[in-house]
Amino acid sequence: MKLSMIKLKLQKRSPEILAVAGVVGVVTTVVVACKATTKLSKITDEAKENLEAIQKAANKDDLDVEYTAEDAKDDTRIVYVQTAVKIVKLYLPAVAIGTASIAAMLASNNILRKRYVGIAAAYSAVSQDFKWYRKRVVERFGERVDHELKHNIKAVEIEETETDEKGKEKKVKKTIDVVENPEHNPYSRWFDETNPNWERNAEYNLQFLLKHQAFANQQLKSQGYLFLNDVYKSLDIPTTRDGQLVGWIYDPDDTTDKFNNYVDFGIYEVNRAAREFVNGYERCFLIDPNVDGNILEYLD
Repeated sequence: MKLSMIKLKLQKRSPEILAVAGVVGVVTTVVVACKATTKLSKITDEAKENLEAIQKAANKDDLDVEYTAEDAKDDTRIVYVQTAVKIVKLYLPAVAIGTASIAAMLASNNILRKRYVGIAAAYSAVSQDFKWYRKRVVERFGERVDHELKHNIKAVEIEETETDEKGKEKKVKKTIDVVENPEHNPYSRWFDETNPNWERNAEYNLQFLLKHQAFANQQLKSQGYLFLNDVYKSLDIPTTRDGQLVGWIYDPDDTTDKFNNYVDFGIYEVNRAAREFVNGYERCFLIDPNVDGNILEYLD
């Protein structure tokens, strides 16, 4: 059982192991190649001496044996071949280590790619299933109920002091929508006073968001795709790792209901309960983009 667990852990970490082995191998290749280069001059000097000896022998007529130009040509060829063999043997360890290192890196990349494809397929299936589930909720209970359930929005009764036309103050009870920390949704973001584009004017903030939503739709149609991080950047919202993967695809010919084919920020004006004890219920906008999911698999 312990051996099986060790094997499983090694399989799990195999991409990292292969990547590290590849990097170490590349460094080793450089070191071995540098050491081999220090011995290269000895081989080349020996070859040079042999070639000079052949040339001298070819130019002398007083040799005890006949040494023709053809003999010199054959000997020169032999020297070149022997020198090449010696050089190949000299650098063969470096080449072997380098080849193995590249193979390890490619194997690591191949394993990661297969895993990514599997995860992407699983994510796509879950995302599509969740989309269909929300669609059924909307059909049965309406968009408001779907939004309230998704973001944990609740109706809360509060008491405010209002001044009438005669200057008299009176207590008035109001029912407002309050959201309790929607951080469970990885793509939802607040547009409030922490954003440099936010103003103390709800209408201005709404028009700002609608303008950027329209611009995002233009980008989507012109490019055919749009990443969530592109939207975050335009709104001065910090980018995320997920934002590099998820986004929108524009395919007007799609009949499978796989893509939305438009960008919707899901703009919802709501009170943020998390600030109740600081400065009262704060009016702000909750942005809930209707991303299609991981779009990298559709960009091959």
